[in-house]
Amino acid sequence: MKVARQPSVRTSLGHTDHPYMTGAWTPQHEEVDAEDLVVLEGAIPPDLDGVYLRNTENPVHEPLGRYHPFDGDGIVHQIDFQGGRARYRNRFIRTRGFEAEQEAGQSLWGGLADGPGVSLRPGFGAHGGLKDSASTDIVVHAGEAIATFYQCGEAYRLDPLTLETLGPAAWAPIDGVSAHAKVDPATGELLFFNYSKHAPYLHYGVVDRSGRRTLYQPVPLPGPRLPHDMAFSANWAIFNDLPVFWDAGLLERGIHAVRLHKGVPSRFALVPRGGGEPHWFEAAPTYVLHFLNAYEDGDEVVVDGYFQENPTPRPLADAPEQYAHLMAYLDEHSFRPKLHRWRFNLATGETVEQRLDERVLEFGMFNQAYAGKPYRYAYSTTAKPGWFLFDGFVKHDLVTGESWSLKLPEGRYASEAPFAARPGAVDEDDGWLVSFIIDETAGTSECLIVDARTMEAVCRVALPHKISSGTHAVWAGRGELRG
Repeated sequence: MKVARQPSVRTSLGHTDHPYMTGAWTPQHEEVDAEDLVVLEGAIPPDLDGVYLRNTENPVHEPLGRYHPFDGDGIVHQIDFQGGRARYRNRFIRTRGFEAEQEAGQSLWGGLADGPGVSLRPGFGAHGGLKDSASTDIVVHAGEAIATFYQCGEAYRLDPLTLETLGPAAWAPIDGVSAHAKVDPATGELLFFNYSKHAPYLHYGVVDRSGRRTLYQPVPLPGPRLPHDMAFSANWAIFNDLPVFWDAGLLERGIHAVRLHKGVPSRFALVPRGGGEPHWFEAAPTYVLHFLNAYEDGDEVVVDGYFQENPTPRPLADAPEQYAHLMAYLDEHSFRPKLHRWRFNLATGETVEQRLDERVLEFGMFNQAYAGKPYRYAYSTTAKPGWFLFDGFVKHDLVTGESWSLKLPEGRYASEAPFAARPGAVDEDDGWLVSFIIDETAGTSECLIVDARTMEAVCRVALPHKISSGTHAVWAGRGELRG
């Protein structure tokens, strides 16, 4: 393995026992380029051709207040497969906030868990007091990687091969862009949304395959809400108004406290893809962090996602007291997301719901060629109880109801595992899942390639350093990198 190291970033972090700044969440600040990666087991499929990009949170400076793992600066880690070989690189996303703190040599913004008055400069996004770190999500559209922030930020463009930061997207509106913009491979469009604390509280936008914004319209809500994801079908963009949002009384005092508003249903808006009035549907109260896919079935629009049974859990009983609340909201076994299906009937206005699995599952992926279309296979992650760490995968056949699991050994934790289709494949599940693995026992990281048909590991590739855990990832085939 040949490794070239980049100049060090400026950091002021000291020793800490914070559970999300240690272990698998230990910040990683080294930027490298590595070629001829070592294959630890198996062989890289010779027709696996493209890049896997994973966005992670890596705090660079000592926090001004109480650190939340979603406050960290974005680093994108990339592994590039071509001709049976692999190379790796990683880079910080050079956001305005990152560059300002590099110049100052310290943190300038507080975080998600802090109250008003902590930040030293005005903040970004729906929350208003945060740094836009572009560290939540990443997609590839029009030949560029787009890194986004969950509280709505500027949408930072990166070269998906070199990882050079190209600056904020020119099409991003003043209220920003939320994480989980969606790319429709059938049209080449990118669909996005944002949310804010001022009316109309939610907007929907479309960017065409050339990178030009073609639509930006309000989707009015009753007040400030906290949508995290959206879905789309061939003709509809699907948004949500869920009963888990900021307490209005505390918000007037500048305190961003989330609670479940009992007696308030979930609502879903189906908006025509090309713009227009939303069709609203009510459903059982819940919070949905992530949706899988959506498609049309006659008069019905079918949406699959992860229904939280307990979206505002009690503090984690066996966690250190000062971290118990934070850790519960990061622990899937506390808020209990379950694979779920909603059917919205446009003819009758009725909603029918169906539980697809009773296991705690989240962070689902599927073959993106079927985005917005009827599909058969879904791939979810399982999580370590008490932690925001993935310890395995579950494949579902949504037609037969069958499922298959892959469980990682103790101390090994995965990242979100997008589907990489085999070139020329006919079957929907003919391809691979690609994931980065953190091995806490060995103190190393690697890339794992899984056969998506059998859910068996086919290859392990060593990375040049141990990386930090994070949130979202994307696979882009070679053709997508050319836009």
